[in-house]
Amino acid sequence: MNDQPSRWSQATVYPDMWADPGDDPRDNGGTPDGELPTLQDYLTNYRITLRMKCEGLDAEQLARRSVPPSTMSLLGLVRHLAEVERDWRGWLGDPLPKLYGVRDGDFDGAVADQAVVDAAYADLEREQAETDAALARYPDLGERVGKDNISIRELLVHRVEEYARHCGHADLLRECVDGRVGQ
Repeated sequence: MNDQPSRWSQATVYPDMWADPGDDPRDNGGTPDGELPTLQDYLTNYRITLRMKCEGLDAEQLARRSVPPSTMSLLGLVRHLAEVERDWRGWLGDPLPKLYGVRDGDFDGAVADQAVVDAAYADLEREQAETDAALARYPDLGERVGKDNISIRELLVHRVEEYARHCGHADLLRECVDGRVGQ
C-alpha cells in the first residue's frame, strides 16, 4: 500500500500549470511599466500563488508537516509570511513585537484548527496591508530608511524574494498533501 498521493493538475490546457490560463487570477492581461509597478505586480502574483496553493484544503491538510523532520506546513507558511510582513515594517523604524511570540512560533503554532487557519489569513491580510501602506509613504525607491540605512527598493525586492522562495516550498508541500502540481 502506497500512502503517497498521485500527482495531478487541475489544468487541462497545459498539464504543468496550476490552472488553465482563463482561470488563472494572476493573469492581469498586461505587463507593468516602471520599476515600482513591476515589483508590486510580482509581489501581488506571488501572494496570489500562495493562496492558490492553499485553496481547497481543510485545516488538517493545511497544518500537515509534509516533509519530516521539517516543521514547515502550508499553514505555517501563511503565518510565517504574516510575521515577515510585520518584520519588514520594523526596518522602517523600531522593531515590532512578534505576532506568534517565540522564535518559530509561526510554524510550531500552525495546528489543525479552523480558528487558527482563519486567524492566520486575517493576520496575513492585515500585515500585508499595513506594510504596503507603510512603504507607500516612500515614493523614491532609492530612499534609505531605518537604523540600517536600507533602501525602499531593497525592502521591496526582499519581499518579492521571500514570497518567491516560500511559494517554491508551497509547491512541494501541496504536492505532498494531495498530489496537486503546477506552477
